[in-house]
Amino acid sequence: MRMVHQRRRGTVKIPKITRRKFVQLAGASAAAVAASSLLATPARAADSLTGSPKRMGVLTDITRCIGCRSCEVACNKANELPPPQTPFSDTGVFDEERRTTVGAHTVVNRYQSSNGSGPVYRKAQCMHCNEPACVSACPVAAMVKTPEGPTIWDERLCMGCRYCMIACPFSIPTYEYESALSPRVLKCTMCYERVFKKGGSPACVEACPQGALLFGEREDLLWEGQSRIINNPETYVRHIYGEHEAGGTSWLYLSSDPFEDVGLPSLEETGYGQLTWDFLTAGTVATVLVPLALMGVYRFGMRRQRIAEEEALEALEALKEEALRTENEGGDGH
Repeated sequence: MRMVHQRRRGTVKIPKITRRKFVQLAGASAAAVAASSLLATPARAADSLTGSPKRMGVLTDITRCIGCRSCEVACNKANELPPPQTPFSDTGVFDEERRTTVGAHTVVNRYQSSNGSGPVYRKAQCMHCNEPACVSACPVAAMVKTPEGPTIWDERLCMGCRYCMIACPFSIPTYEYESALSPRVLKCTMCYERVFKKGGSPACVEACPQGALLFGEREDLLWEGQSRIINNPETYVRHIYGEHEAGGTSWLYLSSDPFEDVGLPSLEETGYGQLTWDFLTAGTVATVLVPLALMGVYRFGMRRQRIAEEEALEALEALKEEALRTENEGGDGH
């Protein structure tokens, strides 16, 4: 149904929508997308979660990190994020363990080495899982696992349910609560737009002065990690974190300390994306329909917002035209 805009003396009358009509439209929107969503989700689980054999990743060697936070500076600049409240040069941020936020897609935390050798630093960001739980949990396919490796987010599809935040075993996705009209889910994308469309390496990798970050094909990174472990058995834990955890990740770690001691969770090898998908497909009808209904309400709200913006622009143009006409008439009178 088209909404008729009536213009009179530079003002716009906005038709009233009753609560009953709102619920009807929201329900219709949910029903319209139900079939496509239910049909698309199995294909997404089967195809996009496994990634590609040539997918890219990053190997982080914790033994080389000095906590300079150059990666944080580069990430902030590359993603055009607001400056932090605490300067990057302030080491006081290491007093408490931090997690990624809407204003910081990567953070460096400090830990005490278990062997008493001093502080240990670890960079945290999205792990870009091989089978991302966030992708499986998203009912509208706003989270996408790309063939190149990164897991990215499409704001045009997101309905703000925040299921991705709940599903992620690494607690990475963050929600822009401050933006009331168009909140976003924000996280590291491995500099997807810049790296995979223009070439180069992620900003954090290019900025690291110690060579603690290595970008390349995941299989090559695993070989490199194993070589370092074999050639320096006294330096590294004999395991590459992310090779199998949560079904494997594109961000990998080498460490001289147990991974639990540097803030990395102990996870099963089963892909969390598959676990999430099994749960969703085994759920009740309400498990599927509630998110769809929410999406209907969300999309209707966004439509109302766009209509209001269009009406406001039309009203402004009408006022400008009337003012110009009045000015011209006044000039003719002289």
